[in-house]
Amino acid sequence: MNQKRNLKITALAISATLSAFTVQAQADTLRLLTWGGYAPDNVVEMFEKQTGHTVEVTLSNNEEMIAKLRATGGGGFDLAQPSQDRIAGPQAEFGIYKPIDLSKIDSSQFIPSMLEATKGNTSVDGEVYGVPHVWGTSGLVIDTEKASMVKDYIDLCSDAVAGKVSYRLKRPTLIGFAYSMGMDPFAAYNDEAAYKDIMEKVEAKLIECKPNVKAYWGGGDELMNLLRSGEVVASMAWDTGGWKLNSDMPSITFVAPASGALGWIDTFVLPAKGQADDAAYAWINFVMQPEIAAMITDVAGNFTASKGADEFVSAELKAKYQASFPPEDVDNIKWYPPVPAGLEVLEGSILDRVNAAN
Repeated sequence: MNQKRNLKITALAISATLSAFTVQAQADTLRLLTWGGYAPDNVVEMFEKQTGHTVEVTLSNNEEMIAKLRATGGGGFDLAQPSQDRIAGPQAEFGIYKPIDLSKIDSSQFIPSMLEATKGNTSVDGEVYGVPHVWGTSGLVIDTEKASMVKDYIDLCSDAVAGKVSYRLKRPTLIGFAYSMGMDPFAAYNDEAAYKDIMEKVEAKLIECKPNVKAYWGGGDELMNLLRSGEVVASMAWDTGGWKLNSDMPSITFVAPASGALGWIDTFVLPAKGQADDAAYAWINFVMQPEIAAMITDVAGNFTASKGADEFVSAELKAKYQASFPPEDVDNIKWYPPVPAGLEVLEGSILDRVNAAN
């Protein structure tokens, strides 16, 4: 009887040891849900060698990330990278994330203004759910030899560039023009009446500006061709598009508008049922080192929120970035917050009326 009991106890002990080993093994593997280019093979290899953790990378986009995490209640992954405007809403509705322990983040590695903006835009009930990683902006792409007077979005309506302007009939145009007209649309997000008033003023300005527009561009290639041909000398567009053109045509480049470029940030978040928080924090702190962040920029094409990382990218890209974004212009970026329900319908009506106006 005692012998059987001892065997049973021994078996239970072995089982417990194996279970503990399994949990430890799982905790040593970081299941990363991210975008293409954000976890290059050489960076993963360096991380694994330095930390002993392994990394399993699943590529995705905002819609798929949210869908995967909703389907599992925040399970299946240990670290995800949705854009900052896809965090507070899904968390409040579905509870798919867990709060970030900021004491485990090396905040000195982040550009302060980006870190603070992301913390504010990803907070729910006083808890922070995201920190910034990769970012980009839309602003002005201009031919500096022909449109040097264009310093802000509203300057696209200047007589000096009449008939040679392009922008999209999309919400960034509404937001950008609002800021350049001295209004703060993001501050009015929670006041629909105030936001409608802002949008109606922007609508009037865009209708007034229609004679200046050569074409409303729909795709990046279309805009690139308009700028290369000289048919357009000033436009609203993305930073990377301006830098790409600059490589072929030095007079064309991206310019941060005086009222502020419009910025998006892809973040780091912890899924609610993640099992490898230590590995997740280790990855965040590893890739935010300036030298490592520069390696990600070389692959992804966009810069990161790593402070000083621009010093380690290629000399050509470094020069373009620093010319477009001196520190004061980085701090002046207007980061997209989560969009309240109903505002996009209002914006759509405004854009339809602008398009239909004579």
